[in-house]
Formats: sequence, C-alpha cells, structure tokens
Amino acid sequence: MRGPEDVVNQARDGATLEQVTIWMEEAGVTDWLHLCEAAVFMGALERVDEWSTELTPAQHAVLEMVRIRAARGALDEAIIEAALAVCSTQDTRDLALEGRVRMERGLFRFEQGDHEGARDDLTWAETRLKSVAKASRDHDLTILNKAAFHLALGEQVMALQVYGEMSRTAGHANESIAISRLSAGRIYGDLGQMFEALRLLWISHTHAILAGQRMLAIEAGTTFVDMAEAHLSEDATPMAAQVEAAGPRNIGEEIPDPSVLRSEAEQVLAWCAAACGERIDGVERPDLRAVALLAARYERLDIVEHLLGAVDGVEDPMLCAVMQHVDAEHAEAWSQRMAQLTMHALDPLTEV
Repeated sequence: MRGPEDVVNQARDGATLEQVTIWMEEAGVTDWLHLCEAAVFMGALERVDEWSTELTPAQHAVLEMVRIRAARGALDEAIIEAALAVCSTQDTRDLALEGRVRMERGLFRFEQGDHEGARDDLTWAETRLKSVAKASRDHDLTILNKAAFHLALGEQVMALQVYGEMSRTAGHANESIAISRLSAGRIYGDLGQMFEALRLLWISHTHAILAGQRMLAIEAGTTFVDMAEAHLSEDATPMAAQVEAAGPRNIGEEIPDPSVLRSEAEQVLAWCAAACGERIDGVERPDLRAVALLAARYERLDIVEHLLGAVDGVEDPMLCAVMQHVDAEHAEAWSQRMAQLTMHALDPLTEV
C-alpha cells in the first residue's frame, strides 16, 4: 500500500509539480497538505517549501503548526489559536481543518490540566469532522484521541462508545479500525466481557494485517491468543463467522459464551511468530517476548525453535528473562546472558 511517504521519496531529488501530481494520484494522496506534512516529518523541507505554494491559507496555517511542532516537539496556545483564527475566519474558512485544529487545542488543554476545555474541544471536533469529513484521516484521529481522553480519565464506558463510532463499513482506514478494536478489546477484557473482547481483538488483528501494520498485527494477535487460552474449544464457531453474526443485543438478551477454536488460536500465534522474522537481535523485542511466552503456554515451541539455545544472539535482557522459563534446557545460560546485558546497560563500555 503506497502513501505520501512514497511520493516524498520519489521527489527527494526534485520534480515538477505536474510529475508530483501524477505520483500523488498513483499513491492515493488527495491533497497537498497531507504530502507536505509527510515531507516535514521526513526532513524533506526543501520539498515542503516548493509544494506549499499549492496550499490554501487554512492549509498554510495548519502546516505552520505542524512545522513548529516538528521543530520544537510541542505546541503552545498562541500557535494553535493563530491557526484556528485562519481556519475559522469567513474569507479563509476550512470547515474540516477547523475541526482538526480544535482537536489539537483539546489535546493541548488536556496536557495543561483543563479537562473540561479538552472535553468540549474534542467533542466539537469529532462532531464537525463526522459532518464534513467522515472517515477521513483527521476524523479517525479525533475519534482515537477522544477515546484516549476518556480512558485517561478512567471513563471506560465512554471510551467504548467513542470507539463504536468507527464502523468497519464506513470507510475508516484499516489501521484506525485496528487501533480502535485493540483498545476496545482490552477494555472489554478488563471488564470481564470476554466474548466481546475476543471478537474485537480478532478484528483488530485482521485489519492490522490489511493495513500492513506488522507490529500492530502482532500486538493484537498475541493479545487475542493470550485471552483466548481460557476459552479454547475443538468445536467453537470460527471467529470470522462469530464476527459476521455479531450485532446489537436486546435488553436482557444473554451474552454468548466465549469460545475459540484451538486451531485458530494456534494459527494466529504462528502468524505472529513468523511476522517477528528470523532476527533475534535488538535491545527491545516485545514481539518476541510475547510470542515466546505464548508458545510455551500453548506447547508450540516449534514456532520459536530458532530462539532455543540462541543465547549469544539476544540483546534484550527482558527476552532473556522470558527464555529462562521457556527454554529450560539452557536456563542457566539465559540467566548469565541477562546479567551480562544488564551490566552492559549500566556500563556501556562492558563487552557483550
């Protein structure tokens, strides 16, 4: 799947606006602001200066906000208000970008501790974008940020309602659907509603794969396999059928019992193991940690066979700690490697 980053890479050494327009169409990039933002984050500032001539005043104001945040790492109220003034003034007004900037102000207000102001802005932004730019990138971001706001305040049920606004049939990006279902699945898991949790985690894993988001797919997949362990069955309905059959329930209607085919859980686990790749190095490998633990619990050490005994190749001390329990035959070697890596972290001059 191509995107604005691909266009930026194609044009790094320069290209005419006509050529860039062709590449944008091929990559499915619909506006110059999206392209300019990608160029900012990729450090192609010369291209940003060239392409910004194609922007409207409101887009210019938002791009300036993006550039300042990229340079400073944060925004301040004056910058946000300046962008909002341009996006909301009659002569330069852009209804969708006004919603986006209100979202930014809501996030800023939350960081400042103004929770009610943040709530107002995020709600206003989500309502506006749903009206004028439904299922757009900015609408998706507003939904995810609004739900995250509720979670930060401990409002789990409110967060679930917000995630529910992102229908799988409304054109939302696969990545956005995957993120929303992963978070909602975890909430339902925390609430003990495992039928809903497993269904949503399955959806998250599936849409993350469709989006080409490997790490997100591994995270959703391993979370699904983890929760499914207590609900395995040899005659459960396949998850795809469970997803399609799901719908609103009437008041008092009994929630189905959670049930997952062992073969399906193992297939997801095997996919995650393969998606981790053959490399076992890297100082932070949460993907391998999760897969190795689940492989041991499911008695499927064959899918992490390349890890067994490969002590010297691992650079993540936490993965070593996991492998102490997973790879009993080499437990002592894993313990020594963990101690060695921990000492190295404390003293970078230590040889590993």
